[in-house]
Amino acid sequence: MYFGYYDPTFVFLIPALLLTFYAQTKIQATFSRYLKVRSLRGLTGAEAARIILDRNGLYDVPIIVIPGRLTDHYDPSQRVLRLSEDVYYGNSIASIGVAAHEAGHAIQHQVGYTPLIVRNSLVPVANIGSNLSWILILLGLFIGAMGLARLGVLLFTAVVLFQIVTLPVEFNASSRALVELDANGILFDDEIRGARKVLNAAALTYVAATLMAISQLLRLLFITRDRD
Repeated sequence: MYFGYYDPTFVFLIPALLLTFYAQTKIQATFSRYLKVRSLRGLTGAEAARIILDRNGLYDVPIIVIPGRLTDHYDPSQRVLRLSEDVYYGNSIASIGVAAHEAGHAIQHQVGYTPLIVRNSLVPVANIGSNLSWILILLGLFIGAMGLARLGVLLFTAVVLFQIVTLPVEFNASSRALVELDANGILFDDEIRGARKVLNAAALTYVAATLMAISQLLRLLFITRDRD
């Protein structure tokens, strides 16, 4: 049985697991480090995001505070920028960098950035794939219905595609953020380098998630092929 203690396909996941652990450690350490470094202008994350949004004609996009740490995100369905308390109220380089990144997503939405449109279109099927794929795979393997298992693998492919498309969306949002921080004088040279380190560390978590999804898909393909 492949899903037991001696599952030989688990080796597919080892590189992704190691990268995930490193990425999570890196983002926590980098964010915590630059969360303690106050920006020279003293702007908060919310103020920095407001400047960027307004300079790009996004006056009607509200910025609200939400609980949690690194829970920041832009909601394209409601056109709302949601920032965690550390980012919303904080005047650190980390706070401003993360806020600018999320504002970058709002700009992507405004200009119709193609990878963002593709990613948003994949959300429904990716959610279905994430919730249903493993049920179908495990059930198919358990009762020997390989057609059902392969359907689960197909649904999981949508999750992988979503993760792959997410990469250019996140990298582009960070690039836009750094340009805006410089062009609007929100951060200065040394501070922008610090913000870049924070955003690069955050980007690594998306790379790790993508590698994990691809590794899991390869593992599932190997399992279903072998059972045939």
